[in-house]
Amino acid sequence: MGLYDQSRAPIYEALEEFKKNRVVPFDVPGHKRGRGNPELVKLLGQQCVSLDVNSMKPLDNLCHPISVIREAEGAAAEAFGAAYAFLMVGGTTSSVQSMVLSVCKKGDKIILPRNVHRSVINALVLSGAIPIYVNPDMDGRLGIALGMKVSQVERTIRENPDAVAVLVNNPTYYGICSDLRSIVKLAHRSGMKVLVDEAHGTHFYFGEDMPVSAMEAGADMAAVSMHKSGGSLTQSSFLLTGPSMQPGYVRQIINLTQTTSASYLLLASLDISRRNLALRGREEFRKVVALAEYAREEINRIGGYYAYTSQLINGDSIYDFDKTKLTVNTLGVGLAGIEVYDILRDEYDIQMELGDIANVLAYVSIGDRERDIERLISALVEIRRKYGRDNTGMFTQEYIEPKVAVSPQYAFYAEKESLPLEQTEGRICSEFVMCYPPGIPILAPGEEITGPILEYIAYAREKGCSMTGPEDARIERLNVLKEEWAQ
Repeated sequence: MGLYDQSRAPIYEALEEFKKNRVVPFDVPGHKRGRGNPELVKLLGQQCVSLDVNSMKPLDNLCHPISVIREAEGAAAEAFGAAYAFLMVGGTTSSVQSMVLSVCKKGDKIILPRNVHRSVINALVLSGAIPIYVNPDMDGRLGIALGMKVSQVERTIRENPDAVAVLVNNPTYYGICSDLRSIVKLAHRSGMKVLVDEAHGTHFYFGEDMPVSAMEAGADMAAVSMHKSGGSLTQSSFLLTGPSMQPGYVRQIINLTQTTSASYLLLASLDISRRNLALRGREEFRKVVALAEYAREEINRIGGYYAYTSQLINGDSIYDFDKTKLTVNTLGVGLAGIEVYDILRDEYDIQMELGDIANVLAYVSIGDRERDIERLISALVEIRRKYGRDNTGMFTQEYIEPKVAVSPQYAFYAEKESLPLEQTEGRICSEFVMCYPPGIPILAPGEEITGPILEYIAYAREKGCSMTGPEDARIERLNVLKEEWAQ
């Protein structure tokens, strides 16, 4: 029995109590429980807008919690097996950036895989830390980057003994897991902290027969995207810490960038969702895995598609696999993943999580139903019949190994010039280029622009990938460092 009653939700309970009091609001937000914005009430409902309130004594304050938010943090820490848990309302982007800023200062080295989310590299721009990339192996058939090999991490630590931290994806967007326990041991043996981007791993803490979670593996910090597989409202997240981190200092770091006007809708959703998973998570995620496995079996019977699962595990670059991830490789039917993604949305009213060059990903979670899975399977059957073609000449690679020339911070703030895309080969990029989702940069600030990268960008645009990052929204020009700054 723990210290906290996991059947309680203290923030939610405080809001329920607040509703009983007929408080006259002479504070923000200015819509005053919706009275000043009837269209908003019509869209969201009176219940929602009446709970969109400001921090006040009965409801605590996220910047310096002493009552109900503090209690909710304690319950979350216990549920996740962490020493401390912070409620985050700036998305897991904010959690990731707070992790990096908590352990890295300007000039510090951090070891990480290059297939990280843009939020990690954004954190390097903010902190001035220097990335030491462990370039993951590629699966040529599937067109995805894999996990970090322990031998790769060991060699990188040996070559960079002055690095302060190692960052690990657990799992990747595609469900690939590295050997996190071994990486934690290696890093700690060398005095380095371990940070884990667990944006897609909330269920690891509550399901059964799941890959190891960051806190169970002994990591120092983990960013957990509760709104993805955990069921809370979009933009809500947890930042978890182990016993090696000072919570007061981490709170100071969080308060550098997180809002002072935290949404109680987001906070309450975190509180209620933590309670739901603590009480029912094991049963719920057992159903999720069963749904995903059923979908894989049926999709693989269609022919041409390949929905992969734990048979990929090799004990090294794919140490484990998240079976809730329903990723379908589409190259066998002669279509890029993004093409199938677009057809599913435009012709079948099915919204997938992502479509890239080679795959589509369905995010299967606690809100999905068997009939929705059946609808997806039927649509894929029809798409193969109607649109399938020869796959000769199709790109497969989602990740191209970068050539890092200068630090992300230096490149981002350096003097730059704008050039037509086709004239940038050999120059150093000062901005991001990525397909979103998944939000893994094709180019990041400080990296050399190569011929294969330019070919990939052109191909991704042609296939209809949503390209983001550069100042030029049409991705016809790129900002590059001026020659004198590139030395």
